[in-house]
Amino acid sequence: MGSQPQPLPTPATQPGRDGLAAILARPERAVVAIDFDGTLAEIVADPEQARAHPDAVPALAALAPHVASVAVVTGRPAGVAVRYGGFAGVAGLEHLVVLGHYGAERWDAVTGTVRTPAPHPGVAAARAELPGVLDTHGAWRGTWIEEKGQAVAVHTRRAQDPQAAFDALRTPLGDLAAHHGLVLEPGRLVLELRPPGMDKGVALAAYIREVGAESVLYVGDDLGDLPAFAAVEKLRSDGVPGLLVAADTVIAELAERADLLLTGPASVTTFLRMLAAHM
Repeated sequence: MGSQPQPLPTPATQPGRDGLAAILARPERAVVAIDFDGTLAEIVADPEQARAHPDAVPALAALAPHVASVAVVTGRPAGVAVRYGGFAGVAGLEHLVVLGHYGAERWDAVTGTVRTPAPHPGVAAARAELPGVLDTHGAWRGTWIEEKGQAVAVHTRRAQDPQAAFDALRTPLGDLAAHHGLVLEPGRLVLELRPPGMDKGVALAAYIREVGAESVLYVGDDLGDLPAFAAVEKLRSDGVPGLLVAADTVIAELAERADLLLTGPASVTTFLRMLAAHM
């Protein structure tokens, strides 16, 4: 007789417990959606050095065959997330989907291709003005501009006082974004300027409708995941059970709305493996 799987952690809320029960009852009708940075990959000073936790791909490959779909929902370009995650060509992940740039881009493992829209002209215009804005506000030293194709981001993690630099730049970068028809998306010591009309909540809700899922699990760690949390809450109010998981407690707004709290990518991958074992 095989050993019993390790017990899953119990969600703190009744909607979360209902969501987990629905996922386990009919996993083949469930969508598992997961953020990348801070959830599957550790947050690092240089975003170009971020890579999925060593256990992330094996955990996803163990889980994916049991569920309707696994989707990685990220602010990164879809192709970058695929490379940094090591998702391509993995047995068990043949139908993985990566919704990049908050859903503006999409990579499907079944085709191995990325679908992407034409770039918003405001992104190039804002990118050209960013160095001057950073210099004007005394924030050039220690900040770093990340080119993201469909968006552009300013990281303050390397600044002498990262939080002070973040706070000082939030208003001027918001003004710059508005001037060029963009929106400002704050994150963990990063400010991203991107086109309007798309966020993780919009992307997730559209994907749930496409798949026809009967339950959903979402795991995230940052402010950009709040719209996805809101989308799952809306789905629950419409009768679609869902489980909300915060990958850590750094972002209080996210942790307060989560049904289950974890402690970083290692904890997330362990949870995904345990979930697969119960299926």
